[in-house]
Amino acid sequence: MINSPQDERDILIAPEVLKSQFSTDKNLSIRLEIHERYSVPQVDFPRWVLERLPWRGGETVLDVGTGSGKYYDAVMSLAPDAHYVAMDAFIGMMAKHPARARLLAGNAMRLPFADASVDVVMANHMLYLLADIDGGISEICRVLKPGGVLVTATNSSQSMPEFSALFRRAVTLLTTPGNAYSPAPDLNFHAYSLENGPLILRRHFFAVVRHDLPQALVFDRAEPALAYLESMRSLREPLLPEYVRWEDVMMIMHEQIDRVIGHFGELVVNKISGVLMASDSGGFIQGFVERKTVKGDA
Repeated sequence: MINSPQDERDILIAPEVLKSQFSTDKNLSIRLEIHERYSVPQVDFPRWVLERLPWRGGETVLDVGTGSGKYYDAVMSLAPDAHYVAMDAFIGMMAKHPARARLLAGNAMRLPFADASVDVVMANHMLYLLADIDGGISEICRVLKPGGVLVTATNSSQSMPEFSALFRRAVTLLTTPGNAYSPAPDLNFHAYSLENGPLILRRHFFAVVRHDLPQALVFDRAEPALAYLESMRSLREPLLPEYVRWEDVMMIMHEQIDRVIGHFGELVVNKISGVLMASDSGGFIQGFVERKTVKGDA
């Protein structure tokens, strides 16, 4: 494993918060397990993402921000002869990665690859963390071959509105008299989402395509919903008003979720995730470019 640590200045979120959240794959694994168990309809999300890409075979694939490697099996299934390399800024996140011999500890802003050397770059659910998203995408463009494709799975900024509404209400109820009201923090990251991602990518690529996957988390008891929220504590607690305690927010959340389930029999949390793919000439855009070239030559 090559070690090239991420510079703290390259990360949008405070270093101590990132360390708490991503030093191991514990919190991410909790969320992934809940998505897998409680999502309706059930979908193999990594495979769904990568099936949007027309694989030719033999691609060089760079998985930036790979985490525990949830996309590896899908890559090997769809492109078994691909040359796959995975990279993450946090070594602990890759402790259980299945591609043990293909791991790099590296910096997304300074990829350890030559210019025009990679066919497919995956940067899934990680671009929102970068302080300079355009800079990170420019670095990805540098290593992509002509006709290469960037694959970026992400969430909608409108995903999980039920969680966000309950969370905001809990914080509002804890706002004490004499304190100026400040809106409770949203549970979604908006720096890079299905909505603004295409606008960002169009600054770097000729074509961008968006695929959405609407689903829902359906809970028949409060505990897994609370576990999901608790796994994001290190990211959300610093955003609370200083007079509001996380434990009190979770207590009210528990009460609210219990009431919803008691009345309706379940808590339904609607979610929208998806994938944005970008290229100058390859992958999904290849046929269009070829037809346009032929028409122009005519």
